[in-house]
Amino acid sequence: MKYIAMLLPAALLVFFSCSHNPGEQGEVDTTENAIQMQKFVENISSHARSRAPGFIIVPQNGSELAFTETGPDDTEPDYGVRHSYISAIDGIGIEELFYNGNLNIDNERLDMLEILKDSVKIMVSDYVSDNNKISDAVKRDMEKGFIAFPRRGDNYDYTYIPNASDLSAALTSTFTSDNITELSEAKNFLYLIGPDLKKYPTKASLIDAINKTNYDVVLIDLFTYNPSFTREEIDQLKNKANSGKRLVLSYISIGSAEKYRYYWQKGWKKGKPSWLKKAYEGYPDEFWVQYWNKEWQDIIYNYIDKIIDAGFDGAYLDNVEAYYFLVNN
Repeated sequence: MKYIAMLLPAALLVFFSCSHNPGEQGEVDTTENAIQMQKFVENISSHARSRAPGFIIVPQNGSELAFTETGPDDTEPDYGVRHSYISAIDGIGIEELFYNGNLNIDNERLDMLEILKDSVKIMVSDYVSDNNKISDAVKRDMEKGFIAFPRRGDNYDYTYIPNASDLSAALTSTFTSDNITELSEAKNFLYLIGPDLKKYPTKASLIDAINKTNYDVVLIDLFTYNPSFTREEIDQLKNKANSGKRLVLSYISIGSAEKYRYYWQKGWKKGKPSWLKKAYEGYPDEFWVQYWNKEWQDIIYNYIDKIIDAGFDGAYLDNVEAYYFLVNN
């Protein structure tokens, strides 16, 4: 899903000091929710790596979750990173950092990412409505040491593979035959979670199109087609056109439930089960969930197992910022 700007006082949004669990009913403040999401991401990582050592974890947005309040008391806080969270992840995906249609630099997130970039890979997918500004978006990312996937005006929902002419020369120069075995080695990535089924009507057509590219990392959805991708098909996707090897990650939403997923049951609706808490504005088939609920967490662990069994190198965790949208819900 797309990044939604959240304007809250920095002390509330970025740094967290409460530590008790939110209850199933009543008001839950942003601080408690944020800590629960930090723990959830850490536990997803632990679960995945217990089965597949080296499994890559990349939460999308929610960069403030990488921080904690570590001061000796509330009056003199010493803000720093949450080391257990940083250890649990390999990168952070960021939408609309420099461009959200037009140039619109998010300086608050940029400041956080400057602190984090030496510890994790920063993967930026700016939305650039003016195609003539693609090069500027890429330049800004590269100058900061981030890797870029600029979306043109007609690719807001990550529906197609850009042609080389759609990308800047600076970005295409990063395409090499290097074998990429860790996310830290990547210099570029392809974000394709909603492929246009008119362009790619079958799994074979999508695999063929991706295999003609030299991206270091490919981000797709395990369940784009029915039946879903097999281990053999994912293995095919790990080959670049120039014979190098790349990483393939699967999208998964951990903060919202989606009606079209395998886990959705007949009769489910807002409030049934109780952890389906709030409609996701703009996405009628999604609901924000109480992600600390054991039933939901078990669903996600099972989903991660399916991603591992299909041979993906890692998972791209969307909607980690659900903690904000559940305030007072």
